[in-house]
Amino acid sequence: MIEIPELAVGGLAAGTLSAFVLGGGLLRARRERAGHRAEIRSLRSELDASRGELDRAGAAFAAEIEHLARTRLPAEATRSAHPHVRVPGPLGPAGAGTDAVLDALREAVVAERKRVDAAARAGMRGTTREIQAALYRLQDVLRGLQQRYDDPELAQTLYALDHENEQSLRRAQVAAVVCGAWVGLAREESHLVDAVTGGQARLVGYHRVQVLHHLEPGTALVSHAVEPVAIIVAELLDNALRHSSPDTSVVVGLERAHHGVTVTVDDAGVGMAPDERERAQRMVAGRDPIMLSELGDPPRMGLAAIGQLTRQFDLSVDLSSPSPYGGVRAVLLIKNHLLCTVDPALRPHSAGAAPSTRQAAGHEPRPDRAQPDEEVRQHPAAPARQAAAPPPGVPSAGVPSAGAAPGVPSADGDLLPQRRRRVPVQGAQAGRSVPAPRIPARSPEESAAALGALQSATNAARQAAATEGNDPR
Repeated sequence: MIEIPELAVGGLAAGTLSAFVLGGGLLRARRERAGHRAEIRSLRSELDASRGELDRAGAAFAAEIEHLARTRLPAEATRSAHPHVRVPGPLGPAGAGTDAVLDALREAVVAERKRVDAAARAGMRGTTREIQAALYRLQDVLRGLQQRYDDPELAQTLYALDHENEQSLRRAQVAAVVCGAWVGLAREESHLVDAVTGGQARLVGYHRVQVLHHLEPGTALVSHAVEPVAIIVAELLDNALRHSSPDTSVVVGLERAHHGVTVTVDDAGVGMAPDERERAQRMVAGRDPIMLSELGDPPRMGLAAIGQLTRQFDLSVDLSSPSPYGGVRAVLLIKNHLLCTVDPALRPHSAGAAPSTRQAAGHEPRPDRAQPDEEVRQHPAAPARQAAAPPPGVPSAGVPSAGAAPGVPSADGDLLPQRRRRVPVQGAQAGRSVPAPRIPARSPEESAAALGALQSATNAARQAAATEGNDPR
């Protein structure tokens, strides 16, 4: 039998043990709860940090969006029309992804500008066609009146009206060319100097233009190049006349080059700044498409029309060098494949065109010049040249053909122009050489008066022949 004290001791020991176990559990639970609280505080601090960072990123992105909408997009839209405009960059790393938005905007703006410009060109092209047709009809009416009436004063008035109509026709034609239309006229092969004179006749100050014709007579343009060259020359001359003093002359030189012929226009005007010359050269080169909205207000279509024609007809215009007269030098290069030759005896150039300073190949000597030519053939140096010349029909390297003029390359254009040594004329032969008389060139007014007088005489003779024997005398 167990004693009561032993039982009490055992119970007390069991209670003590239970108390220790319970205390340990409570202590462990408290320790775990403290750990959980520390972890919760850490998570809360991290969450607060993340929330702050997210707020800052959101604010930066909102600032980038506002910067994109207020500054960058308008600048990008403006740069599509004015490439010199600078587009600002993003405010920070948050705007790095907005570059794709600018690229998309640029493509959309360019596509929309092309669409609007094409629509404007189409509308303007249709309008200019109607204007051109009306002006051509008016031109036919004026020429019919010029042939019908022989009154000098009326003829002068009709010629003046025809000249005004020609200027209006030129402006309509240039606008049509800029809008992508055809030049509007189909011509046959013509002398180059006639095309230059035709472009000169379309201008107000045509009397200030001085043409120096140094090409071989018969140098002509193929049919599809006549009107484009006349338009280009007219626009170059118009710029030269507009930007130079009325008391100065505009000099036009026609020269032979290795790859063709050149038409050089020099004026003594104010010239152009380097940036203006660069822009003008870019326009006349015709490499970049030209928008109507880029031509200014009012639109300046002359250089744009030149750019269209140079691209379409393989012509070249250079405005990069200043003129020795202080203004602008414009050089039009017409390549060999756009050139041909016409017989100047069968088809002489117009009476108002400048005469050439060179003789044609196979030119027959005039009777009044037979004696000096005969003297030159009898010069002691002449037999030596004849002996050195190759037989007929056998070409020799480096020597132009017998029909070629001095300084002019052969027909195939492979040889460079060569300078021939002049044979000195000595003694009495030099004294007997008589210079050829120079025929003064007629002004356009004199040519118009001469044509009017010829027309009057022709009409009077026809009327006299028709009424002869019928009317009482």
